[in-house]
Amino acid sequence: MTDPRPPFRTTIHDVPLEQNLREDEGWVDMQVQYLVNSERGDSDGLTVGRTVLPPGARHDRHLHTDADEFLVVMSGRGEVHTNTGREPSRAGDVIFTPRGNWHGFVNTGDEDVLLIWGWSGAGSLAAAGYGLPDPDDDFDDPS
Repeated sequence: MTDPRPPFRTTIHDVPLEQNLREDEGWVDMQVQYLVNSERGDSDGLTVGRTVLPPGARHDRHLHTDADEFLVVMSGRGEVHTNTGREPSRAGDVIFTPRGNWHGFVNTGDEDVLLIWGWSGAGSLAAAGYGLPDPDDDFDDPS
């Protein structure tokens, strides 16, 4: 039997904000930290992140082909994207989105939204798969 990998520990204050997130790929005014992933903690099957969305910020509707996602709304309120439209969401909500389902979040409130989230089955965005809707996809909301 090989020796197990040692546990990984960090603090939010030591994790830099992600710098390579593009608005044209749906990352609008978000502050994202990858707390645990393949680069931080050597985790190939799990990613844990923290996101702050100031008022008006959003993560446009998207899906992951190769990872399930959980999302915990720690503070604030907004709307969560679904397969068909958007639904209200607020502090205390816990959302599980199996791979292949549309999701995202829009801060519609007047205070920051704090999200803790993660992917099961992927240690990076590339491994999770990331897809955006086609222009002809039909949803019951404006974005």
